[in-house]
Amino acid sequence: MTRDYTNARPPGGLPAQQDLLSGRAIFTDAYAVIPRGVMSDIVTSNLPGWEGTRAWILARPMTGFAETFAQYVIEVSPGGGSDDPEPDSGAEAVLFVTSGELELTLNGVSDMMGPGGYGYIPPGFRWRLRNPTNATAPACFSWIRRRYVQAEGVPLPDPFVVNEADIAPVPMPDSGGAWMTTRFVDPDDLRHDMHVNIVTFEPGGVIPFMETHVMEHGIYVIEGKAVYRLNRDWVEVEAGDFLWLRAFCPQACYAGGPGRFRYLLYKDVNRHPELRLGGC
Repeated sequence: MTRDYTNARPPGGLPAQQDLLSGRAIFTDAYAVIPRGVMSDIVTSNLPGWEGTRAWILARPMTGFAETFAQYVIEVSPGGGSDDPEPDSGAEAVLFVTSGELELTLNGVSDMMGPGGYGYIPPGFRWRLRNPTNATAPACFSWIRRRYVQAEGVPLPDPFVVNEADIAPVPMPDSGGAWMTTRFVDPDDLRHDMHVNIVTFEPGGVIPFMETHVMEHGIYVIEGKAVYRLNRDWVEVEAGDFLWLRAFCPQACYAGGPGRFRYLLYKDVNRHPELRLGGC
């Protein structure tokens, strides 16, 4: 299966003065859509401890909306990166590379991660991430951060680095392979309090019902286009767009083609709901 993340990268720059200011950006009390086209240079952040790096911060905990995670798209210039990226010792992370190559060093062990590279980092682990100095272009990756929720008697998960090309997608029941999920951890492994999967739809594939559930979602489209049903609205989305779904937001999807529609999906799992206002 050929994979193409070319259009998942933020465009940067700034629209011309002659362009129309209307677009597809939406923020409601149930969901948000941040289209690729609004990820310009003027909405980036520099991060402490990082060199040659800029970040588009797409999600952060917000009381009354999504509360369990933060999500970024990060661009790292050749020679750039960080020797101490994570400021919160209680945070776990998933990294997913969409362009270029990055060297991830975790507890003294280094791995080169190219497009499709996926790394899980448990809380309390020191790590380093660098775009090699001899690289010819910036590297781009998604970074998902969550404060790990420890469960009594359950050990921390192990770190790992893989490439999505090495994991066979699993067809969803009764979908005939039109709807598939690439799972990087065992859904029954209670050590993991979040899943970050890749969901793939062949042209014409659908989520055939309005999913309504407790899990929050961060959805970063990495390939293709589709129409998503979010609460009461139908919204067109394409590679590079980000969707942020509150718990219990009704959701469904139709992939119209002409190619596959694929996205990186975050959801919180395997823990009791927090019984205090403000969530985890």
